[in-house]
Amino acid sequence: MINLIGTYECKIDAKGRLMLPSALKKQLLPALEEGFVLKRAVFQSCLELYPMKQWNELMAKVNSLNRFNKKNNDFIRRFTAGVKIIEVDANGRLLVPKDLFNFAQLRKELVLSSVGNIIEIWDKSKYEIAIDDAADDFGALAEEVMGENNGEFGVS
Repeated sequence: MINLIGTYECKIDAKGRLMLPSALKKQLLPALEEGFVLKRAVFQSCLELYPMKQWNELMAKVNSLNRFNKKNNDFIRRFTAGVKIIEVDANGRLLVPKDLFNFAQLRKELVLSSVGNIIEIWDKSKYEIAIDDAADDFGALAEEVMGENNGEFGVS
């Protein structure tokens, strides 16, 4: 599994093309040939860029859901709505399709934020608001999510 590191600022042009920052592109080298999947985020108005291998692993879990259960079927439909296969061109650029560009309300300034094995693509102003909002109760959230594991994860 790939573990991406870093948060990067970049620009997107009027045609929806963005240049991957070189430090991020280096981390993605093993995945460049296989391509990527770009989709709407579930909880935020940003986009998620999955290396194809990570997408296929995730879809194996999604495909194991019973589609004869209405909630599962509704989830699968919504989760995969607007999903696009994306390739990085020879110049290191990727094209954000117009529907996803509009969903995330992207403007000229972007933030590419690594989140484990995927990259979130944010409009810079929306990213800063999301980070500020999360900072208010991050200590309580960290305690709730990680604190009850009695040192199992070895983080402090």
